[in-house]
Amino acid sequence: MGKIVDVKFTLKEYRYDKPFHIVGNISSGTTNIEIELILDSGARGYGEASPSFRVNGEKVEVLFEMQNFVRETIMGMDVRNYRRIFDLTDKMFATPSLKAAIQCAVLDAFSEEIGVPVYQILGGAKNTIETDKTVSIDTLENRIKEATDIFKDGFRVIKVKVGENLSEDIEAMEEIYKVTKGAKYIVDANMGYTPKQAVEFAKRIYRKGIDISVFEQPVLATDISGLKFVRFNSPFPVAADESAHTKYDVLRLIREEAVDYVNIKLMKSGISDALAIVEMVKAANLQLMLGCMAESSIGVNQSVHFALGTGAFDFHDLDSHLMLNEETFRGKFKQKGPKMFVEE
Repeated sequence: MGKIVDVKFTLKEYRYDKPFHIVGNISSGTTNIEIELILDSGARGYGEASPSFRVNGEKVEVLFEMQNFVRETIMGMDVRNYRRIFDLTDKMFATPSLKAAIQCAVLDAFSEEIGVPVYQILGGAKNTIETDKTVSIDTLENRIKEATDIFKDGFRVIKVKVGENLSEDIEAMEEIYKVTKGAKYIVDANMGYTPKQAVEFAKRIYRKGIDISVFEQPVLATDISGLKFVRFNSPFPVAADESAHTKYDVLRLIREEAVDYVNIKLMKSGISDALAIVEMVKAANLQLMLGCMAESSIGVNQSVHFALGTGAFDFHDLDSHLMLNEETFRGKFKQKGPKMFVEE
């Protein structure tokens, strides 16, 4: 019992409620790969890959063609020995979102096999977390309206996308603050600023009396010295996202003293590296947030259970499924406003 007897890939297309605009990219939808593992007991486990060429250099068409390779690699393996499967998939350096989807499907199948939810397999540290919701780049009027609606819906952590126009970003942040006082803010530049621009943004926002909980990836992913410069010259905590894929990336960030926060995304690291990163960051006395790409509810489910299981994160940026037109909610969690939880 517990042996994998089949692996199935299915392409899933989703549309955003409105175009999602970040630095250098506007998306109207996403094409993901849903992975289904079937065990000899009849139990089934699901994972989802949300490829990103911008972040991971992945193309969904290439990943989909790897179905036979994945099937040949893990067929006959026992999900009860899931670490052995993780060790194999850790070799999939070029396809991190596919690695993540396989690992999540393995844990999901193991969960179904033994009747224990994934978050408890991972430690069961929490029963409830709270996600932010994102204001994407848009006209000033639309940014203010979106932030106002998010705040009225009960979200008290708001993520604001910036990075394309410094002066407009500062004005937008000031106006959003006026209509959402009491909220916490994660400001994400998605690599859009130079180090000096990032410091200017932070200092000007600070002088306006606006507090930012996390200033995320202000500079290019490869500019670790620039990231460190911003960290040591910004009044706000600085986070790495695109700079932090694997545990080796995070080890370098810690050694270089380049960040206050690391944003883990399972689509970048998979569960195996994410578990290592959690322990590394805790040991370094730094902080963690958990993010997502463009996952549907079945993909966000993976991150919700990871967050509940480890209890490691100060902030949770798990709102992608809330922005997609998805016919059926398929996550193994409940959601009420910003709260995400599993009922025992």
